[in-house]
Amino acid sequence: MLNRRHLRVKVLQTLYAYHQSENKSIKAFEKGLLQNVDEVYEMYIWMLSLFIEVADYSIRDAEERANKYRPSEEDLNASIKLNTNKFIVALRDNPDYQSAMKKYKVSWQFDPEISRTIFNSLKASPEYDAYIHQEDHSIKAEKDIIKFIFKKLILKSPAIEQVFEEQFINWPVDKEVLQALIAKTFKNFASENPRENKLAELSPNWAEDRAFILDLFSKTIVFDEQYQALISAKTKNWEADRIAMMDILLMKMAVVELVNFSSIPVKVTINEYIEISKEFSTPKSNSFINGILDKIYLELKSEGKIRKFGRGLVE
Repeated sequence: MLNRRHLRVKVLQTLYAYHQSENKSIKAFEKGLLQNVDEVYEMYIWMLSLFIEVADYSIRDAEERANKYRPSEEDLNASIKLNTNKFIVALRDNPDYQSAMKKYKVSWQFDPEISRTIFNSLKASPEYDAYIHQEDHSIKAEKDIIKFIFKKLILKSPAIEQVFEEQFINWPVDKEVLQALIAKTFKNFASENPRENKLAELSPNWAEDRAFILDLFSKTIVFDEQYQALISAKTKNWEADRIAMMDILLMKMAVVELVNFSSIPVKVTINEYIEISKEFSTPKSNSFINGILDKIYLELKSEGKIRKFGRGLVE
């Protein structure tokens, strides 16, 4: 599921796009930010639908094998058990899944070879043979083969990697969240009663997280010049064009949190942006940002501009 670090990254990406664009409509970029987050859930639904595509292909495979010119005994008795897998059936009948499929207009018709390739790899595996012959038909037992398909076949397939990269520009960043959502889905689908099984939620408290990212985005723009001056005063020995734009944006976001988000502890804010810089900026950015933010924090604290409440109070 989405955590606050991932949400901060979404804001960072949108801020970067905002500063690169001639269009300075905050509302337009706020809409884009929310769409960026929603695309993570759309990616999740696409992945779930791929499970069903693979299961459905088992029927097509059995039909093709049975219609061979000289089918073998094995061809005539090809298993379609995967198509009636209890996890697949519960997912296929889930109202929220059906609604999301319509919303995002999900269809794998553009690349029908994907399901065939995955199923053929599955069919050749000892795990599939064990699944066909297992006597435990509980949803708990039947989930194992779907987990195998996801972890060992789908996530390790270059072809699927390419499809999702082309479909979702933020696939490399969001892939980790997708895996968490799928893992949560496996955990949620534990009942023999399909109506009791729920899809994973993108956020445990979306109303709060939505307000957080919109507030963080808008305030970083509103206070842009003010916080730029604060950062510039602490980087006089650095040539402006040598400071990475990502570093500037990360520090501005951090200052916004320090000053305007009273419930977020100072250490949490600083640590979060240092960690984000390790992935999205230069190799030396984390130590640079750490040093500058420490100086800014001490100045703001001495001026009484940082007020925190609840856990993580400023000492």
